Amino acid sequence: MTSEYEAGVAGVVEYHTLNPVEEDISCLAYDDGIPLFKLFELEKLLSEQINDDELLMGIKLSNDQERVLRILGNEHISDALFVKLLKMYRFDEEEEDNREDRNVIMYTLRRYISIKPNEEDLFHTYLTLRRLATEASDPNLLMALTGFPNFEFLVRGKEKVTLRETIARNPSLTEEVVRKLLSFRDIKIHTALAGNRSVAVEILKDLFAKGQEATRKALAVNRHIDDALFAELLHKSEAVVSLLLIHQPIGMHRLEQIENAKLSDTLFAILGANETLESAVVFTLLERDEPMLLEALSGNRMIQPDILEAIYQKDNIQYFRHLAQNPSVPVWILQTLYEEYNNDKHILAALAYNLATPEKILRELFERDMFEINRGLATNASLPMALLDILKIDTRLQNELAQNERLAHSFEAVLNQKKVMLNV
Repeated sequence: MTSEYEAGVAGVVEYHTLNPVEEDISCLAYDDGIPLFKLFELEKLLSEQINDDELLMGIKLSNDQERVLRILGNEHISDALFVKLLKMYRFDEEEEDNREDRNVIMYTLRRYISIKPNEEDLFHTYLTLRRLATEASDPNLLMALTGFPNFEFLVRGKEKVTLRETIARNPSLTEEVVRKLLSFRDIKIHTALAGNRSVAVEILKDLFAKGQEATRKALAVNRHIDDALFAELLHKSEAVVSLLLIHQPIGMHRLEQIENAKLSDTLFAILGANETLESAVVFTLLERDEPMLLEALSGNRMIQPDILEAIYQKDNIQYFRHLAQNPSVPVWILQTLYEEYNNDKHILAALAYNLATPEKILRELFERDMFEINRGLATNASLPMALLDILKIDTRLQNELAQNERLAHSFEAVLNQKKVMLNV
C-alpha cells in the first residue's frame, strides 16, 4: 500500500470525496491507464471474504466494542453477521443519548427499513424502531432488539408503548424470544404476549396463572387459546367474559361451556354479536328467542341472510334499527324498513350507514340534510362521490369521513400521483 503515485502502482482506490492532491493523482492514474476503484467497492470485496466465525470469535475474546461498532457500520456485511454483532453490542446504560448508541440504531434502521429519499429524517427518530419491531420477521433480529434500551413511544390516542412490548406483539416470535421477554418480568410485556397468537398455549396458561386482569383480557381476545383455557376465563370478571364471548370462535362444544357457566342474560346476549359463530350455534341461539340475544344477532353482519330474515319476520321494532344497519340483510327488507319507518330518525340513520342500502334511498336520505343521517352517509362508501364531496365541506363530519373507504382510496390515488391535496 502507498499513498504516493509511484512506479509499479497496480491500481488506485479512491474515497468518495477527493482533495486537490488526490484529484491530481487520480488524473495521472487515468492518463496512464491505471485501474481506478471507489473505496466502497474495495470494502464490498473485503466484506465478502470475511469468515464470520473467525471474526466473531476474535471479538468475543477481546470484547472489542469499538470494532463491533465499526463493523456494524459496514453496509456490505450479511444480515446474519449484522444480527450476531448487534447481539454483542452493549448499549450505554448511564448516558441516555450516547453517540455510539445512536449510530448503532441508525445502522439498524438503514439496513431493515426502506424509505423514500425525502424521508431521511425517519432514520433519526427512535419512533422508527417501533415500526421495525412491528414489521420484522426475523426472530434473530427480534432477539437482538430485546437488547436495545426499552424506549417508550407515545401512540396517538393511546398510552405509551415500550419497544419490548411492541416486540412481544410481533407474530414472528420464537420460544427463545418469548422466554427472553418473560425474563424482564414486565406486566405490559406479559399482556402483549398474552394476546399474541404465535405464543405457545403452555406459555399462555402460565401467563393466565399470574392472575393479572390485563393479561386475562388479552388472553380473552387471543384465538389461539384452547378449550381448557376458554373454560377458565369464563369464570373471571364480566369484562373478561365479554371479550371472550365477542372474540373467540364458538362451536357447539364452547356453546355448551358457556351455558354451563350460568351467565346472566345480559352477558350471554353479547354472544350474538360474535362474527365467528358456527352455523349450528346460530340456529341454536335463534331458537332461544331471547330479545337481547336476537337484538345482537340482528346487527351481526356475518349471520346468514335467511336467519336475519327470520328475525325480521318476528316483527319486533327492537330489532329493526340493527337490521337496518346490517349489510347482510336482504335489500327488500331495507327498502321495506325505509318505506314503513320513513319518519323514524334512528332507522333512517342506520340505513345511512349501510353499504347495502340502494343508491336511490341514500340520495333521498342526503336530501333530508339531517346531521345524524349525514354522519352515517359520510362513512358510507356506497354514497356517490359527488355527494361525498359536498359532505366534506362540513367540518363536523371529519371523523366519519376518515372512516370512508372510498375517500381513503381516492386520497391514496392522489398521493401516488404526487399531486397536492387541499382540505384533506
